[in-house]
Amino acid sequence: MKRRNFIQLSTLAGLGWSLPFFGGLHSCTTHPEQSLEFKNLISGLLKDWCDGMLKQQIHNPSNLEEHGALNCPSCEHIHGRCMDAVYPFLYMADVTGEKKYVEGAKLVMLWAENNVSQQDGSWTVIRNPKSWKGITVFGAIALAEGLHYHGHVLDEETKEAWTMRLENAGQYIYDTFTIDFTNINYPGTAIYGLDLIGDVVNRSDFKAKSEILAEEVKNYFTPHENLLFGECKKSSSKLSEKGLHGVDLGYNVEETLNSLVMYALKNDDQALLQILTKSLNSHLEFMMPDGGWDNSWGNRMYKWTYWGSRTCDGSQPAFGMMANINPEFGTAAIKNTELLQSCTSDGLIHGGPHYVSAGIPPCIHHTFTHAKPLTALLDHWKHLPQINKNAVLPRETADGVKHFKDLDVFLFARGHWRGTVSAYDAEYHYKEDFRQASGGALGMLYHNKVGLICTASMAEYQMVEKNNQQEQPGQDICLTPRIETFKDEVWYTNLYDLPATVTSKDVEGVIDIVAHVKLKNGKRKTIEGTANDFDITYRCNNKELAISVKTNQEITSPTAFVLPIVSKNNEVVTRLSDTEITVQKPEGLVTIKASTSIKIKAIEGKRTFNMVPGVEALPLEVYFVPDSSSLELSLSVS
Repeated sequence: MKRRNFIQLSTLAGLGWSLPFFGGLHSCTTHPEQSLEFKNLISGLLKDWCDGMLKQQIHNPSNLEEHGALNCPSCEHIHGRCMDAVYPFLYMADVTGEKKYVEGAKLVMLWAENNVSQQDGSWTVIRNPKSWKGITVFGAIALAEGLHYHGHVLDEETKEAWTMRLENAGQYIYDTFTIDFTNINYPGTAIYGLDLIGDVVNRSDFKAKSEILAEEVKNYFTPHENLLFGECKKSSSKLSEKGLHGVDLGYNVEETLNSLVMYALKNDDQALLQILTKSLNSHLEFMMPDGGWDNSWGNRMYKWTYWGSRTCDGSQPAFGMMANINPEFGTAAIKNTELLQSCTSDGLIHGGPHYVSAGIPPCIHHTFTHAKPLTALLDHWKHLPQINKNAVLPRETADGVKHFKDLDVFLFARGHWRGTVSAYDAEYHYKEDFRQASGGALGMLYHNKVGLICTASMAEYQMVEKNNQQEQPGQDICLTPRIETFKDEVWYTNLYDLPATVTSKDVEGVIDIVAHVKLKNGKRKTIEGTANDFDITYRCNNKELAISVKTNQEITSPTAFVLPIVSKNNEVVTRLSDTEITVQKPEGLVTIKASTSIKIKAIEGKRTFNMVPGVEALPLEVYFVPDSSSLELSLSVS
């Protein structure tokens, strides 16, 4: 097959403008300086990652269970998807001419065939043949793109064998995938996968099924904000009690939307492109000014890392390839890549901004998946739109309150403050395992001067996907700001109050977001014998963020508001008084004041670390004093 760029010249109609997509028929021979800087960024980062992965590749021909695999510094098992690295390895072999990358590609494919390849054409997520096979679509796309763009670096025998293996994988996807057989990221990604594989192996039936799935996926966008939904098991795909769908930002922006954008551009699907443009704009509202993704509320946030989602690919293709429709998309692609670079050490992506400072080893899964989208951008570089940081992100210029009806999530902004309050109640499994920010919780607090100040974590860290998560090191202290109390050693908190209600107002420069919540345990039972009904008011003005917690009931059990402050362990913490603490960050001083004594929910001055979203924090707590029904806290930055 002749190498061809699949991005078509087209226009997006019906959205109030007429802007051309970048064209595969007319190469862009010049790029602005910033766009070239982005190319240099992703080229250097990709080489760093590929070399980092090669350092981890196991060379042990006497042990076929290991030979060729990518060893993981943090996990005790080999990740079955490590063969995804075949695509970036082949790209590097092509552009550098270095044999080590061809050898690396051959070895990961050899390991996959010896260990996770199945008779039905699938690959499994681990060596157990009974383990999950849906991941076949990701490996198949990587192999297809590698063969399509860089197959000429392979000897004919290898190329032919891999092409046959690709067709078998495509057949499994064709036979197995429907639009609702599992989470939407699988069939959504298969839309692009079947179309691409169909081209590489000349199977029109693959492409025909891709078209069918592409029509069906158009029904999987929420009614108000066009957010992609369907991140839930087929057997539990019902709406939540509030009538909300299962949405996960991380999976959407780093996986499914990428594939849908690439399919829609490849096939000039104008109807899908219109939906995707609206959807990308809505998802972009949750990117923080530094390129981080606010997935504090997402229903699969157990895999959330501040830069994205741990086993997905990365958001660069969807936003980069659509940058001419909205220049902010290009800014998003660059800033997120810069964040990934800042979280890279010794050639591997670490699962959050504070992994290195906390001494947490990285999972290699992040690197071999996120290398693929950077490779895709480079393979399409001559035909991409201008990608630069001239535009500003929505959350950089935001002011006021925005309520996402499809999530019951509130974004607020005033001055340099940015925050998220969530009452989202759509759970992943729809049973007693709720983990993301809800119950009127402050899922994110960010200040433009000092960056991340507060963030959600899982209520209780659990290995929902034991093959795709790292063990929590040390004590598990939830990072989500919350009310909490204990009865008979059972934890009660507003985080488990799914029916919680939130209202907002913005008057005379002051934003008030009020959450009416109850204290419940993990089984959603309300505590009895002490106050269980509270109002939390988040008041934001240009100078500070104030938190007021009140109840009309008698408090008979020690009850506190816990406020973990995101902070590396080298940041100086100073106690100015019993009720005032400062944290010195590189860009400014964060001051926390309270109406009563501030305690640290750990050894004085020590930090806790949480895998979600990969940060260290200083867990502060303020208790209600006897005979009091309210407490106050405030945060300011100087």
